[in-house]
Amino acid sequence: MMKHLLFILLLLASPAFAAVSLVAPARADAPDPASAVNAFYAVYDGQRAQGGGIPDATGQLRYAPVLSPRLNKQLMDAAAAQARLTAKVKNAVPPMLEGDIFSSLFEGASAWKVGTCQGDAKTARCPVALSYVVAPTPGKKPEKPANWNDTVLLVNTIQGWKVDDVIYDAGFAFGNTGRLSGMLAMVMASNP
Repeated sequence: MMKHLLFILLLLASPAFAAVSLVAPARADAPDPASAVNAFYAVYDGQRAQGGGIPDATGQLRYAPVLSPRLNKQLMDAAAAQARLTAKVKNAVPPMLEGDIFSSLFEGASAWKVGTCQGDAKTARCPVALSYVVAPTPGKKPEKPANWNDTVLLVNTIQGWKVDDVIYDAGFAFGNTGRLSGMLAMVMASNP
């Protein structure tokens, strides 16, 4: 089963498959860090309805053009570790990571604004102002939106700027802390 999953993921990530894929391509050659962050959040916004946790194979395929090779590999490795855990345990196992993994808030962000990026020709840090607005419920008072900042780290590859990590800066009591890469590493370490 695992060999089949890895084969499918590798096939989906191959350039030959990408040429005939029905998945709308994301801008893969971002000329500057801010454009790369906006391209990432455009993919993110399209994937929010799919739920949280580690993206499935289709989600990973959609994120692949906007993420660095290192972060793409970490997502695939974490998904494989989750699959190993699920295969080991006979009863239904909840995913190791639930909720939004790309922002500090469990529910994720519904809007973003990229701040001024800083860095050099190889790496950049971009602050991002994020917000989450709860959909209004008839007969209830609208909830206040949640507003916070996270930092997106980027690397300049031969295909342009790519998202390489997310630093969770919000400091929510029950939100994500640390870095996205750290959470993915935890999943991989718990199911080698």
